[in-house]
Amino acid sequence: MTIHESIKAGIPEALKAHEETRLRTLRSLSTLMTNEVISKKRKPNELLTDEESLAVLKRAANQRKDSIEQFTKGGRPELAIPEKEELEIIESYLPAQMGPEEIEKIVRAKMAETGVTTKTEAGKFIGVVMKDLKGQADGTEVKKIVDSLLV
Repeated sequence: MTIHESIKAGIPEALKAHEETRLRTLRSLSTLMTNEVISKKRKPNELLTDEESLAVLKRAANQRKDSIEQFTKGGRPELAIPEKEELEIIESYLPAQMGPEEIEKIVRAKMAETGVTTKTEAGKFIGVVMKDLKGQADGTEVKKIVDSLLV
């Protein structure tokens, strides 16, 4: 079952279980995915591939993280709570993220393979590393590690 299918299948389950937050989040994700299908000039009843679905999920997760940060900075922690709950649900559909140690090993191996040693090459290099990681690591974490290793 694809990610898109499992999200659609989760909606009736959440409805039956009276899980309001989960239902709201899954409906929101389903809408985002349908909008993505339409933006790709396909029929609305078609499904996204897992790779396309992951891109939508990451965008949604980043939006929630940004909202949480803004609400917390603005002194409105009560508004951050539902965003945190939604973020947990979204993250349950995302693949497990690598730890900093694992990312560093991959970055070092890629540095040896490509011969990158200076910060001027960092932008392209981060892109190469992110392609290899295929969504298993957060881009900001990869950037921190690359910046710390390059001179």
